Amino acid sequence: METTHTHIHTKQHSFWKLLGALLLCEGTGILSGIISGSSMNTWYYSLNKPSWNPPSEIFGFVWGILYFLMAIALWIVWKKDVVHAEKRKALFWFFLQLFFNFCWSFFFFGRQSLVLALSDIFILDILVLITIVRFDAISRKAAWLMVPYMLWICFATVLNYTIWSMN
Repeated sequence: METTHTHIHTKQHSFWKLLGALLLCEGTGILSGIISGSSMNTWYYSLNKPSWNPPSEIFGFVWGILYFLMAIALWIVWKKDVVHAEKRKALFWFFLQLFFNFCWSFFFFGRQSLVLALSDIFILDILVLITIVRFDAISRKAAWLMVPYMLWICFATVLNYTIWSMN
C-alpha cells in the first residue's frame, strides 16, 4: 500500500514539474513574442536583411517547437534523482540562458538595439553550450533535446550579426 501511494505521489510530482517547465519555457516564448510583435510591423521591416533571412512567420513556429523541447529537457533534468549539487548547477545554467534568451527579444525588438542584441546572443551561445554540457552529465537525452536550440541560436547569431553589419 505504501509503495503504491509513493508511486502515485511521485507521478503527480513529476506532472507538476512538467507543467511548470512547459509554462516557464512557453511563457518565455509568449512574452518574447509580445515584445517582438510591437516592433515587427514597423522597425523590423525597415531593416536591411540578407536574402537568406527566413520569413517572419517561420520564427514563431520554430520557437514554439524549440521552447517545447527545452521544457522537456528541463523536466527530465529536474525530475532526475541525482546529486543535488549537480542538478542545481544544471538548473542554474538553464535558467540563466533562458533569461538571456528573453533579454535578446527585449534588446532587439523592445530597445531596437542591434548591438545590445548581438552582445546578448554571443553570451547566450556560450550559456546554451554550458547548459548542454551540464545536462549531459545528468541525462544524455536532455542534452540532445537542447541541440536543435543550440543550432538555431548559432544561426540567429549569424543572422543578428549580418543584420547589424548591413544597418
